[in-house]
Amino acid sequence: MSRAPSASSRRDLLKAPLLGTFLRWRHARSALQVVLLGIAVVVITDGLFGPQLAPKNMAGILPWVHWRGFVALGLLVAGNLFCMACPFMLPRRLAKKILPGNRHWPRTFRTKWLALFLLFLFLWAYEAFDLWASPWLTAWVALAYFVAAFVIDGFFRGAAFCKYLCPIGHFHFVNSLVSPLEVAIRDPEVCATCRTRECITGVYEKRRALDAPGARAPGSAPVKAVRMSERGRLLQNGCELWLYQGTKAGNMDCTFCMECIHACPHDNVGILSRPPARELWEDPLRAGIGRFSQRPDLAALALFLTFAAFMNAFGMVSPVYAVESWLGKLLGLSSEPVLVGLLFVAGMILLPAGLLALTAAASATVSGSGRSVIEEATRYGWALVPVGFGMWVAHYLYHFLIGGLAIIPATQEYLADLGLPLLGAPEWTLGPLVPESWLIPLELLFLELGLLVSLVVAYRIAQRELGPGPRAVRATVPWGLLAITLSVAGIWLLLQPMEMRGTVMGG
Repeated sequence: MSRAPSASSRRDLLKAPLLGTFLRWRHARSALQVVLLGIAVVVITDGLFGPQLAPKNMAGILPWVHWRGFVALGLLVAGNLFCMACPFMLPRRLAKKILPGNRHWPRTFRTKWLALFLLFLFLWAYEAFDLWASPWLTAWVALAYFVAAFVIDGFFRGAAFCKYLCPIGHFHFVNSLVSPLEVAIRDPEVCATCRTRECITGVYEKRRALDAPGARAPGSAPVKAVRMSERGRLLQNGCELWLYQGTKAGNMDCTFCMECIHACPHDNVGILSRPPARELWEDPLRAGIGRFSQRPDLAALALFLTFAAFMNAFGMVSPVYAVESWLGKLLGLSSEPVLVGLLFVAGMILLPAGLLALTAAASATVSGSGRSVIEEATRYGWALVPVGFGMWVAHYLYHFLIGGLAIIPATQEYLADLGLPLLGAPEWTLGPLVPESWLIPLELLFLELGLLVSLVVAYRIAQRELGPGPRAVRATVPWGLLAITLSVAGIWLLLQPMEMRGTVMGG
C-alpha cells in the first residue's frame, strides 16, 4: 500500500497569505458564524413574514439554491466549510453556559443509525411537503434546527448534536471524504511526545499556569496531569467530537471547528492538503471512530447518501409524477406524503439493499474472501461515495447555475419591504449564471469524474484486502459494474426535464 504523503510535502491552508492569517485568528470561526447567523435571520424573517412565492422569498432561494450550490463547491475544492461556519452552533454555545451540559450521550445511540434515519426524514419532508416551494415551512425547519442544537448540546457533553444527530452535518461528513483538505497534524513525532493532549482535553487556566515559562525549575520533572476539579477555568476548548489529533485520520466527524488548532501548545495542527478520496480506501484505526471496515453503521450512512443522490434528483424530474400516479392507483392512495414516503423507502432503502446484497455476494464469491454480505459491503461500499457525490454536485450546481442571479431581485424586494429601497426596483428576469447550453456538459463532467474515482477506489480497496493480483481485479468488477449502473441512471436523470426551483421562470 502506498504511504501517506509527508507533512512537508503537503500544503497548509493556515500558512497561506491573508487567508491563513484569518483562519489562525481565534475568533475566525465565530466571525463566519455571525455572518451565517445574519443570513439565517433573513431567511427566517422573510420566510415567516415575506411573500410566499418561493422564487421571490429569501427562504425559497438562499437555502435551496445558493446554500446547496456553495456547499457542493466547498466540498469539492476544500472540505467541510459549512460546519466550520455553522450558525446553529452560536445558540449552542449559549446553552453550554446556562444549562448543565454534563450528561453522557446514551451508549445505545453512539452510532450513525439515528443520523441516517433523520437524513431520510429530512429528504422525505423536502419532497413530501415541498419545502423548496414553502418559505414558511423552510423558516420553521431553520428554527427547529436552532432549538435542537440548543437543547441537545445544553444537556449533553461535547458536540452530541453534531456527532450523532445533525442530518446536514452528516451529509458533509460523508461527502467531505473526497475533499482535498483535512485538519491534520504536521509532525507525528510532536504528538508522540506530547503528554498534555490539549487538542482534545482543552486548555485550562491551571494547566497553562503550570506550563508557563519559568513556572518550573530547569531540569525538573514534567508536571503530572491535573485533575478536572483542579484545572480551573476553561480557556480554550479541545475537540468536542473526541477526535484526538495524534490518531485522527481524515474528515469523518470533523466539523473543521479549528478548536484543536487553537488548543495545541506546539502549533502542530494545520489544514493540510491530501489526495482527494484517499481515505476511502485506507483503513487505519481512526480516533473517535475506529476502522471503517468494522463500522456497518458508517458504511450504511455512506451508501444511503450515495443512493439518495439519485433518488433526490428523481424527485425533481417529470417521470416521478407518472410513477406516483401509478402507485397511487395501485394502492388506492392519494396522499402525496405517503406516496413520496413509499417511493423513497423503495428507492433509498429496499432497491439499494437488494443491489448491494447481490454485488457484495458476487464480490465475495469471485474473490474467495469468505466474508458475509454485510462484511463485504462494509468494506467495499465506500467505493460508491464518489459517484454519489458526483451526482450531488451535478444536481445542486444545476439549480445554482440556473437560478443564482435570482438573489439580486430577491434582495431588492426584501430591502424594499423593510422600507429601504436602496438597490432599486427588482428585475425578476434575472436568474441563470451561465448559458443553458453549458448545464448538461458540466453536470455530466462531474458525474463521470465521480464514476472514475469510484472505480479507482474500488480497486484500491480490493488491493488493500487481497493484495495486488487477479483476486483484487475480480473483487473490483462487481463494484465497478454497480458504479457504472448508477452513473447510467444519473445520465438518464440529468437528461430529463428538471424543475427549475428558485427562479420565477421555474415557478
